[in-house]
Amino acid sequence: MASHIVGYPRMGPKRELKFALESFWDGKSTAEDLQKVSTDLRASIWKQMADAGIKYIPSNTFSHYDQVLDTTAMLGAVPDRYSWTGGEITLSTYFSMARGNATVPAMEMTKWFDTNYHFIVPELGPDTKFAYSSHKAINEYKEAKALGVDTVPVLVGPVSYLLLSKPAKGVEKSFSPLSLLSSILPVYKEVIAELKAAGASWIQFDEPTLVKDLESHQLAAFSAAYSELESTLSGLNVLVETYFADVPAESYKTLTSLSCVTAYGFDLERGTKTLDLVKSGFPAGKYLFAGVVDGRNIWADDLAASLGTLQSLEAIVGKDKLVVSTSCSLMHTAVDLVNETKLDDEIKSWLAFAAQKVVEVNALAKALAGQKDEVITRVTNEEVQKAASAVKTSDHRRATTVSARLDAQQKKLNLPILPTTTIGSFPQTVELRRVRREYKAKKISEEEYTKAIKEEISKVVKIQEELDIDVLVHGEPERNDMVEYFGEQLSGFAFTANGWVQSYGSRCVKPPIIYGDVSRPKPMTVYWSQVAQSMTARPMKGMLTGPVTILNWSFVRNDQPRFETCYQIALAIKKEVEDLEAGGIQVIQIDEAALREGLPLRKSEHEFYLDWAVHSFRITNCGVQDTTQIHTHMCYSNFNDIIQSIINMDADVITIENSRSDEKLLSVFREGVVYGAGIGPGVYDIHSPRIPSQEEIADRVNKMLAVLDTNILWVNPDCGLKTRKYAEVKPALTNMVEAAKQIRAELAKAK
Repeated sequence: MASHIVGYPRMGPKRELKFALESFWDGKSTAEDLQKVSTDLRASIWKQMADAGIKYIPSNTFSHYDQVLDTTAMLGAVPDRYSWTGGEITLSTYFSMARGNATVPAMEMTKWFDTNYHFIVPELGPDTKFAYSSHKAINEYKEAKALGVDTVPVLVGPVSYLLLSKPAKGVEKSFSPLSLLSSILPVYKEVIAELKAAGASWIQFDEPTLVKDLESHQLAAFSAAYSELESTLSGLNVLVETYFADVPAESYKTLTSLSCVTAYGFDLERGTKTLDLVKSGFPAGKYLFAGVVDGRNIWADDLAASLGTLQSLEAIVGKDKLVVSTSCSLMHTAVDLVNETKLDDEIKSWLAFAAQKVVEVNALAKALAGQKDEVITRVTNEEVQKAASAVKTSDHRRATTVSARLDAQQKKLNLPILPTTTIGSFPQTVELRRVRREYKAKKISEEEYTKAIKEEISKVVKIQEELDIDVLVHGEPERNDMVEYFGEQLSGFAFTANGWVQSYGSRCVKPPIIYGDVSRPKPMTVYWSQVAQSMTARPMKGMLTGPVTILNWSFVRNDQPRFETCYQIALAIKKEVEDLEAGGIQVIQIDEAALREGLPLRKSEHEFYLDWAVHSFRITNCGVQDTTQIHTHMCYSNFNDIIQSIINMDADVITIENSRSDEKLLSVFREGVVYGAGIGPGVYDIHSPRIPSQEEIADRVNKMLAVLDTNILWVNPDCGLKTRKYAEVKPALTNMVEAAKQIRAELAKAK
């Protein structure tokens, strides 16, 4: 039995790529320095897999930013605004598409299926010209071969690439990128021919859109694409890889009918129903790459259960045609457990990061795993279990309507029309990170730490008052991460030192591990919120992370349903909300940045998830007074299909990403959805260093006013400002506030 890895983390065990990228972007190192770090990382990954005995080792899964953007570069599908004139795509053009530059904005970024990874959305139109413009796939294949490692080059499949694309700005919204299939296939043919000529014997096409609910014409595109590629693929073994969910019956039928495809990769961790399809019929003579080792969690594999699954498959497809694999790329898990020297030994024994999962895959392939029959027990708290169970008896709605609450809040807060605010965090400077690091290492006293944090909050409050922002934030200088900060203060959580996972570009997150029942031993944010409020007469937002986001951005225990764990977190956050209110905080933001992200990929499962996710949010704030204003915030995603659930959350104000998606969010209001609560679609993109002008922001606000009432619209950036520099933040916020004032004056004059 052979072994295979779908993909591997790029950042490096100590985030080497992150630091190399940021040094390059800041002009502190050269392109050659960046390439050296990248080359060394790739070599170590390939060597690690080869040493572990993996037979099918992937190449071209490394990226300086994102694999979909790499495909856009390969196809030469560069939007006109980047003034690319042809030839091999340079790092300058590549990073301009990813991050924007001084003169033009970045391309849209959105969530990769239901993960916390983000991809750069291709912008295509009927006039888009395609040409082979990045030789990355062939270069990395040759690079591995020179090291003595024969790899399986991985490409984002042509149909998934188009299905994940959007019409470019200025192109009719009804335009279907799928109509460009015949235009991109010639480039794929060139790439395949080069790989074949270089000696590749296998090629992997990632076609994850096959797990979605596809229409017949979309399924037909798979048949057309691989039929067109058949002669070019002749002589190669072709693996089509799917992941993240079950493959629907019709998609399975289409996929297994592709005559040029040698092997099919299925996620058998999240796609257990696919097992039934395989058992009811699998094409003779084809390979099955069985994704039994979970690529999206950090729990050690139940090797005995996986072996049982593999043995049942072996009887269907044959021993020589069954390949043990991961359920998806390991880029969604942490890199290597060996770097965790401070983690509790018992908890550590339950875990497997990417490096350990490689070993697990090969152990299963050799059938040398033996029986691992100990039962992993998690810490349980009977009181928490009872409280979480009891929440199902109520819907936890606030007693009055949102319009009545907004009236009561306005009388108390006395805000202008188009009130301005920010989303929460302010820049985390090198000095600030040093203070937190030294306090954690006990190099400075609690008194010194408290003094430094108070000074930082005072600075942030003063900046906002000088800018004349209406509802302030304290800037979150005491927080390392919006989930980790809370997890460290809740019971049932464990933390890693180096369990970093890529979110986008160089941005990494370190998800906590939820191993037991969750409760809140004591207040978590009240002290700092009160300190901040004492520094200003303006409303100061209390800042919390919501239960669904804490759940979706953690590695979650797998011994009980996710919704049970979510209800436990919601009850803990509810106590914090009520303590903030009692402490004099009148505006409380409960971020649900990841609510949309957890939406199952299959429509039939949406309702159940949204019911418990929205219910969890309502639990957190159902006990506050009408005069306490509850905000929530949501990050990059497509919200139009869940707008009714967002309304059902019953928040008083929602701030939401908007600017980078070309105001896609506003289309739902143009189509007649009535939204009565406060809403702040982001007016500028904080993920780019670019500073928007006052005119540009004013234009965005006017577009919003065309579909939203003046009395519910808020003016705010897309997201928190943690990753930006003050040199970018101050002028951008100045322009934002001035744009709001300009439009207030215009509206007053129009009266």
